[in-house]
Amino acid sequence: MIRFEDIDESNWRHPLKVAQSQTKYVAGSTTLLARAYAYRHFRSRAFLICDGETPVGMGLYYDEPELGCYDLSQLFIDERYQGKGYGKAATAQILEILRQDGRYPKVILCYVEGNDAARNLYHRFGFRETDRDEDEIVMELTL
Repeated sequence: MIRFEDIDESNWRHPLKVAQSQTKYVAGSTTLLARAYAYRHFRSRAFLICDGETPVGMGLYYDEPELGCYDLSQLFIDERYQGKGYGKAATAQILEILRQDGRYPKVILCYVEGNDAARNLYHRFGFRETDRDEDEIVMELTL
């Protein structure tokens, strides 16, 4: 069973990263942390995805009040732990947290065109494509 651990001064340096072939699709932990800081006034939550005490990935979501939704801004599983179901488990847990929060009726996210793993994962949860922004595909899910 995975758990989330909020990122703070004690754990932000974990050396988590995606495979080199995925770097064109997924921003690294530094960008995730910068984005969390930039959106801190929108209840941003940056967290480690842990299997027991082992960090296996990172995620970030925050409010988008102008759009009336949550933004699942980033989710990645470290290259050493991919293919083990962590992305699916983390997505399910994030969506449940947002449903329980209940502030907004939907979630949006973007993925970079060509990232078939992300597209397939989000389709499995019922996200549908709603828009494009250059090479990014916008998806939405009603909670």
